[in-house]
Amino acid sequence: MRQIKRMLRMHKIFVAQELKRMMEYKGDFIVGIIGFLFAQCTNMLFLWIIFRQIPSLMGWTLNQVVFIYGFSLIPKGIDHLLFDNLWAIGHWTVRKGDFDKYLTRPVNTLFHVMVERLQIDALGELIMGIALICITLPSVAIQWSLLKILLIIAVIPFATLIYTGIKIATAAIAFWTKRSGNITFMFYMVNDFAKYPVSIYNNAVRFIITYIIPFAFTAYYPAEYILTGNNPLFNIGLTIVISLILMVIGIFVWNKGIRAYESAGS
Repeated sequence: MRQIKRMLRMHKIFVAQELKRMMEYKGDFIVGIIGFLFAQCTNMLFLWIIFRQIPSLMGWTLNQVVFIYGFSLIPKGIDHLLFDNLWAIGHWTVRKGDFDKYLTRPVNTLFHVMVERLQIDALGELIMGIALICITLPSVAIQWSLLKILLIIAVIPFATLIYTGIKIATAAIAFWTKRSGNITFMFYMVNDFAKYPVSIYNNAVRFIITYIIPFAFTAYYPAEYILTGNNPLFNIGLTIVISLILMVIGIFVWNKGIRAYESAGS
């Protein structure tokens, strides 16, 4: 308990320092948010064009697809906001030898890396995700219950951990290869498939994004439960199980990588 309190206190210090740093560059902060909002608006335009030609997509209406898309931005945005510093490990931190600083401080290396920076432009994703959900809610006829509300609140952090676990594991590969950003990027490209109903894809794609690189559990399956109330054990329960498995794998690979790490420099 004392260790947890210490880590939370340190997290607050890191966040405060990062906010001070970002306030020195308010223009970058605003442009970043606007850029993410613009990118999501472009995707919404693409969906609108598709549904102008067809009434539904494999039985899914425009509002339902937009709801799933909006929901997908919530866990992704939270991970992007809080833990995006992991990208730096795979891109340049290990390759340049800058990772050494984490080993000289009396803080768990993974914790330090994850909380060192905030990516405030991720607020663009979160704003758009919440907005899309709010806009489509009156049209998707969700049957609400206290249990459903509690499960929704509970599943969002676990959906976020799916992103984080994959990011930790792929970033840690850099401890052996010195650079793994392309591997992380390759995995994250699969995420684009998870923003839409899984049923529109063929069996191979559906299997990959459900069981191999399970981004479908960050958006589609939890959103399907919200929309239909169907199969909570699979849609919500498996999301939680998969997220915990991926975090365990990520931490295991990270710890193995720390032991294999050799300082490097350009």
